[in-house]
Amino acid sequence: MSEISSDILKKAARGDIGAFEQIYKETSGFIYNVVFRIAGNKEDACEITQDVFMKIYRSLKFFKEQSSFKTWAYRIAANTALNFVRGKPKDVSGKVELDEIEEVSSGGATARDNIDREISQKRVKFLLDKLNPEQRVCIVLREMEGLDYKDMAKVLNININTVRTRLKRAREKLAGLVEKGDIKNGL
Repeated sequence: MSEISSDILKKAARGDIGAFEQIYKETSGFIYNVVFRIAGNKEDACEITQDVFMKIYRSLKFFKEQSSFKTWAYRIAANTALNFVRGKPKDVSGKVELDEIEEVSSGGATARDNIDREISQKRVKFLLDKLNPEQRVCIVLREMEGLDYKDMAKVLNININTVRTRLKRAREKLAGLVEKGDIKNGL
């Protein structure tokens, strides 16, 4: 996600719908991807993404540009998704539905490439679903979104040592699942 200009942010904060629409167009894919990885399915991700943009719209007038807009948006997206996942009953089936996986198509990809990519995405989703929400969001922000520990602590509004601990425990759990072969049983 590219940084949104200060001018656009100020216009949107004053109620300029065109400016907010520009923010939405530039950030919606990024927000959806973060939320999808935390929530784990399309329906919830769509609902949470709408909530995130409502929160951004209502809160933009309070954004003081002390951090980057990207960090601020990460915080809203991650926390909204975490709160949603915490409040949702746990799915005990452990099965991954094919239609819940994002289909990525590339012009020159072979059928085998598409199958391999789909299997990889299913495995990632299966593994993420095995983590508790706090661990999942840390893995998503670090390994998939590339945030450093300092930015993760800002986004999640937690101590940097808590970030390290959650990541360590998440990685240990994931390694244990892969080592035991549970990933093959879940797919």
